[in-house]
Amino acid sequence: MGADESKDAETGEPRENKPGDDKTDKPKQPEKPKSKLPLIIGGIVLLAAILAGGWYWWSTRDLESTDDAYTEGRAISIAPKVGGYVTELLVADNQFVHAGDLLIRIDPRDYEAQKRQAEAALLLAQTQLKAAEIDLDVARVRIPAQQAQAEAQLAAAQAAQAQAEADYNRQRRVDPRATTQTSIDTANAAVQTRRAETRQAEAQLDVAKLTQQNLALAAATVEQRRAQVTQAQAQLATAELNLSYTELRAPQDGRVTRRNVEKGSLLQAGATIMSLVTPEVWIAANFKETQLDRMRIGQPVEIEVDAFPGLSLHGHVDSIQQGSGARFSTFPAENATGNFVKIVRRVPVKIVIDRGLDPNQPLPLGLSVSPTVTVR
Repeated sequence: MGADESKDAETGEPRENKPGDDKTDKPKQPEKPKSKLPLIIGGIVLLAAILAGGWYWWSTRDLESTDDAYTEGRAISIAPKVGGYVTELLVADNQFVHAGDLLIRIDPRDYEAQKRQAEAALLLAQTQLKAAEIDLDVARVRIPAQQAQAEAQLAAAQAAQAQAEADYNRQRRVDPRATTQTSIDTANAAVQTRRAETRQAEAQLDVAKLTQQNLALAAATVEQRRAQVTQAQAQLATAELNLSYTELRAPQDGRVTRRNVEKGSLLQAGATIMSLVTPEVWIAANFKETQLDRMRIGQPVEIEVDAFPGLSLHGHVDSIQQGSGARFSTFPAENATGNFVKIVRRVPVKIVIDRGLDPNQPLPLGLSVSPTVTVR
């Protein structure tokens, strides 16, 4: 019989040991219930993440932003139209100037001499025109009179020729004893002379009959002189313009930038000597093409400037360029050649600043900004 079995005292049947019968058995320790705190914390964190994600999606679903954006404006290149030495320099770097303010003055003496020369040429042309007009008035009277005079001279020559021929014929018809050969020869010479005078008068009349042509020639001379006057006036105007170009003035309000001229410098016409940045500033934002679906002109924009973290600007979408930046680059991509890799294009969007600018703190061009467009 095993050690763990015993017989019942009454029946003599073996019986099983019950817990506690064996004094050597130790009582079992009750198991502790598992903690639910980690599950609760995890659930809370998951719920917070879902709520935060939902809130972020809800608050940003109508916003489009980019960090590929910069301040932009008008930088006007200032260049002289005439060359010469700078005699006066009236602006400094980054100085604000108003439209019409004198920037520099170029030595004007050469251009003053050209102006005086042009004035003299104009005076000469005007004098020649006046003389040609007088000649035309005289020709209108003289030329018809010359024709009438030529006609009268021809008539006189013809009459003298007829008289000479009559005298000659009489000398030939008389009795040879009543005349002499000398008289006949004299009459014959007179006839020849009168005939020559008649031919000369006829030629002079032919010349005098060119009345219209002579008048047209005189009128053409007047027109030629008038053209010379117009040319001289244009030359004088050019000389006056060149003289005025010796004073270089600001075309608009703005700040002088990149000045590379000093007093005494020799300037060449067309060479840029400074730039003028106007006060108007806008934002050139290069959005991805996938961000343009709901972007429209007039939508509000919030702008942050990296250089001035405390500056908050407000503006609106002014226009969207009709073409990506890659399309208008100097060397556009040739997608029809080689292997093609699709690249998301960026399209420039002009954003006009409506408010928030500090007039005492102008924004330089080219600063990095972060615009956010509300596209709803």
